[in-house]
Amino acid sequence: MKIIPIRWVRLQLRPETTRPLLILILILSPFWPSLLPVTAIVTMATRKRNRASSFSRFPSPSRDSVSTLEEGKYNKGNDHLTPDSIIGIFNDPSTSDFILRLSLDPSLIASGCDDAAATPPISPPTLDLHVSSSSLRRARYFDALLSDRWQEKTASDKSPRIITLTVGPSATGTCRRRRHFDGHVSVIRLLHTLDFASCVLSPTDALDLLPVALELLFDDLIRYCLRFLDTVPWTEEEEKHVLTLVPMLQLHESKDLLSRIFPVQSDASNSPSEKMLADLINSAIHAPPNSATVKTFVAKILRDYPAIDSIMKVLDSSFVRSLDAVKELMGKYASPDFRVAGDNDEREAMQRLHLHAAMTNIKHLYWIIERMVEMRVADNAVREWSDQSGLSADLLKTLKDDNYRNIAPGLPVFLTRCTLKLAGAVVSGHTLAPQQLRVKLVNVWLPVLNACRDLAFLPGGSQRTVFHDLEETFLQIISTLPIADAQELLQQCLSFSTRNVDDCPHLINAFKTWFRRADRAPQ
Repeated sequence: MKIIPIRWVRLQLRPETTRPLLILILILSPFWPSLLPVTAIVTMATRKRNRASSFSRFPSPSRDSVSTLEEGKYNKGNDHLTPDSIIGIFNDPSTSDFILRLSLDPSLIASGCDDAAATPPISPPTLDLHVSSSSLRRARYFDALLSDRWQEKTASDKSPRIITLTVGPSATGTCRRRRHFDGHVSVIRLLHTLDFASCVLSPTDALDLLPVALELLFDDLIRYCLRFLDTVPWTEEEEKHVLTLVPMLQLHESKDLLSRIFPVQSDASNSPSEKMLADLINSAIHAPPNSATVKTFVAKILRDYPAIDSIMKVLDSSFVRSLDAVKELMGKYASPDFRVAGDNDEREAMQRLHLHAAMTNIKHLYWIIERMVEMRVADNAVREWSDQSGLSADLLKTLKDDNYRNIAPGLPVFLTRCTLKLAGAVVSGHTLAPQQLRVKLVNVWLPVLNACRDLAFLPGGSQRTVFHDLEETFLQIISTLPIADAQELLQQCLSFSTRNVDDCPHLINAFKTWFRRADRAPQ
C-alpha cells in the first residue's frame, strides 16, 4: 500500500477496478472541499510499480506554460524546435533565468527620430524581456557575454539577473519602424523560437532584422536573411538599404547580393550597359517585319537611358556595321566582274540574293538613323554619309539597270529616306555640320536624287513626296553655303523644275535668294 497525491499520479486501472473507483468519487464529492488536499490509496500489482514510477518522473506542465501555449504566444512552426528551445519560452517569467533590458540610446531621442514627445525624457525609455540563457547563447554576442559574467553566480543569490542592451541608431540609417525596440524584440524572440520563416515574409522584414542580427552575431538569422534577400526581387528603395548593409557583411556573405547590384569587372571596351544596348538594337533591327512592338520598345529604352554618350557610341557602332554591309552588297551587285561571270540563271540568282540582302540592311540602317536623329547624336552618321561617294556611284549603276526593279523596287526610296533624315538634322540645327561637310553631303547625294526623279515607273503620292522633301532640304542647305559653292550646286538642281513653273516655288526662291546676295557690292 502506497499513499500518493492524486494530482501527481497517472493511474493504470484495469477495467474491473474502474467501477468501484467511480462509486468512491461520487460518495466523497459532497465533502470534497474539506478534504483537500485529497490522497488516494492505490493498490497496484508488483509488475505495475516500475511503470508507475517511470511516469512520475515527468511533472505536468505549469499553469503559466500551459496558458502560454493556449494563448498562442508561440509562433506557428514550433513543432520542429529542439528541446532546449522549448525549455526557454520567450518572455515567460516562469521559465526565464535572465531579464534583458533594452535601453534606447539618448542620441535617438535628441535627433527627434523617436515617436515620443518633443521634449526628451530625463532617462531613456527601457523595455524588460524575460529570456532564457540557453536561447541567448545562440547569438555569439550573448554567448561571450554570459560565459564569463555569470559563471560565479551562486544559487543562493535570488536577485534578478539583468543584462542591459543599448539600442542605437538603425544600421540602415533611417527610422523605418514605428518603435525602435521592434527589431531587437523580434530577433530576441527568434533566438528562442528559431521560426525564421514566419517572421521574414518580405525584403523589408529581412532588412529590419539583419542589422540587429549582425549586431548580436546571430549567425543563423544572418544566413537566412541573406538567402531570402538573394532569392526575392527588391524595390528601388529596398536596393538602397541593401547597399547600406553591404559594408557590414563579410565578402563571402555579400558576394551574391553584390553580383545583382554591380557589374563584373571586365577588360572589354564596352560596359555591360553598352553591350546590353547594342544587343537590344541588334534584336530590334533583326526582328520580324510584323514585330513593330519590339522596335517601339527598344526606341523607348534608348530615349529614357540617361547616358547620352553611351547611346551615341552604340548607335554609331550599329550604323557603321549596317552601312558596311550595304556597301559590300551594293558593290557586288554593281561590279562588272560579277556581271560577266557565270550563266544567266546563276547570275540572276546571285543578283537577287545580293539585292535582297542590301534592301534588308538599308531598312536596318534607316531605323538606326531615325534613332540617331531623334536622340540628336547623328554627327558621326552625317560625316560618314557624306563620304559615301563609292556607294552613291554603285547606286547610280544599279538605277541604270532595269533588272533591280523586279527584285527590290523600293531600294531608291529607302536610300533617299536615309539621306533626307540626315540632311534634315543638319537643316534643323540638331547636327552642327561644318561648311565643307555640308558641301560634300549635297555633292555626293544630289546626283542620286536627280536619277531617282527621272525614274518613270515611280508612282505618285508618298514616294514622290520623299524626293520633293529632299529637294527642299538640299536647297535649304545650299542657301547656307558661300555664294561660289551655292552657284555650282544650284546649277545641278535644274532638274527640280517642272513644266508648270508654279509647281516648283522652292527652286524659284532658292535662285532668287542667290541672285539677291550675288548682286550686293563686295565687302
